[in-house]
Amino acid sequence: MGMRVSCLQDNLARGLNIVSRAVGSRSSLQILSNVLLATDNGRLRLAATNLDMGITAWIGASVEEDGALTVPARTLNDLVNTLSPERVDIEAAVRTNTLHLSCGATQANIKGIDASEFPIMPESSESDQIVPVPAEVLRDTIALVAFAAARDDSRPILTGVWVSYQEGILTMAAADGFRLSVRSVPVDTDYHGSFNFVIPARTLSELARISADEEQNIYMILPEERSQVLFNMTNIDVMSQTIDGTFPDFKQIIPTDLTTRTIVDTQDFLRACKRADIFARESNNTVRLSIEPRDGMAGTVRVTATSAETGDNEVVIDASIEGDSVEVAFNVRYLIDVLSVIKQDQVIISTSRSDKPGVLQPVGDSSFTHVIMPMHIGR
Repeated sequence: MGMRVSCLQDNLARGLNIVSRAVGSRSSLQILSNVLLATDNGRLRLAATNLDMGITAWIGASVEEDGALTVPARTLNDLVNTLSPERVDIEAAVRTNTLHLSCGATQANIKGIDASEFPIMPESSESDQIVPVPAEVLRDTIALVAFAAARDDSRPILTGVWVSYQEGILTMAAADGFRLSVRSVPVDTDYHGSFNFVIPARTLSELARISADEEQNIYMILPEERSQVLFNMTNIDVMSQTIDGTFPDFKQIIPTDLTTRTIVDTQDFLRACKRADIFARESNNTVRLSIEPRDGMAGTVRVTATSAETGDNEVVIDASIEGDSVEVAFNVRYLIDVLSVIKQDQVIISTSRSDKPGVLQPVGDSSFTHVIMPMHIGR
């Protein structure tokens, strides 16, 4: 026989749920649609990878015999999710590469592939640079930045998030050519080096989701050759390949000559944009903002969408405005995206002319800047 181990159904289900986010979906290599089960110092280690991203999770188990095997992730995940919440006994028959699983009244055999064929998952070594980042800071930063990365692969570097650490400041940036999200936050750590790399936005979004229960630090571990980065948490590791190439110099994109500064209620503006979206989706997602200062600081922002087919709508929201009146059009989906991740009650919209980008920032949090390209307004 090979591995013999038992654990609780809910621990196993939770662990499989975490690692299966890295399972290769369109892979031609069968091993990449498998999950690795291996005993590891009295615990059960689960791992999955699509080569761009790898996730390892350790769960409490009672180990009778050490061993390892890989089996189809989907089959095991679906099966374990339907089992009753009690003890699961797992045995791996090495000769036939079969996983035998029993739980309550259920007995199952799952055909697998030898564990030696599974890609090696990186682990930290002595020479690595390690930067602890408070989990909540990392999650919040990912939420504010990752959505702005490009979805298509025409410029692979733009599907990634630029991550940099310098003089105690952690910066993340993402841009898809139409918008840019940047957040810079101070991180209190003993690490005095600096680094920057680009990693897939999808991996970071998964990291944020997986780390939802993590309250302490997430350790960013940087191997010397820098072709991958490891994020280490309590009982979970996430590995990411870095993306080769040079990230654009986004600081040049952030406009400085902004002449009009408008403060609106975040939720009012978000609701106005969601209404505009109903008509804007018929006309290139265009929404028009007419920023109209009145006496003193008071003023209004007129949020308008017009479609030749379906009609039009207009929402007027109160604002406090410094500067000249201006009319500018944006992609309403991009406005909805950024307003949905800003937690602060009010947001600043800074603009100059109708053909220049606008900048959104939360009131009271200068760590975050979002730049959005204008759309052409036909007269």
